Amino acid sequence: MITQQQILRLNSAGRPTGWINYQDAVRLYCNDQVSYECGTSSLLIRGGFNRITSQQSKILLNSIVATRNVGKFDYSSFTPTLNNETLFKRDNHHCMYCGNEFVKKELSRDHIMPLSHGGRDIWTNVVTACRRCNNAKGGKTPEDAKMLLIAIPFIPSRVEYILLKGRKILADQMEFLMSQIIFCFMVNLQINGVIIWKRMFLSIVKICMMIIPVSYTHLTLPTKA
Repeated sequence: MITQQQILRLNSAGRPTGWINYQDAVRLYCNDQVSYECGTSSLLIRGGFNRITSQQSKILLNSIVATRNVGKFDYSSFTPTLNNETLFKRDNHHCMYCGNEFVKKELSRDHIMPLSHGGRDIWTNVVTACRRCNNAKGGKTPEDAKMLLIAIPFIPSRVEYILLKGRKILADQMEFLMSQIIFCFMVNLQINGVIIWKRMFLSIVKICMMIIPVSYTHLTLPTKA
């Protein structure tokens, strides 16, 4: 539904801070908290009719808005909360052992270094695994179980985490977030002086399927006059 479409919120410096719904976006516009807009899509919200002028209230929401009074975020030290839903999205719902894609109910969280061996429940020690591979691996390490990983786990950055938390991402929102990821990568490259390759997603094609390359549809909401 169009009412479930999320709007990407930025701080005044143009860095993404998270997703908001159209109700929160309307409040920001009405309270004059929107500094500028970056998106190419828009959502027209229609409200009630004025009793005197008979004119219907309406407001046009941009798909990407920068707002005032948002504190600065430390993007370098951000570590998102680990949960299965985001973990499965990070690994694109693929088992990191057999490489096959599964639905959510057929997936599980596997600890590369088992907890019984002193492993920790952190992003860099967990991967998505189908239940069959997880049971086959058991309490062994991948080397002992002779089950090699097809990709190296990583900690999602703040921007990557925002991308993973998105539900229906529009084309302009995806383009903006991907540009932020590349920018952060290049800054990190210049600071460290070495190339650190990080697997961001298993398949670019699968990411492209998340994009909805259309503009918002006009939406009329029932509102009391």
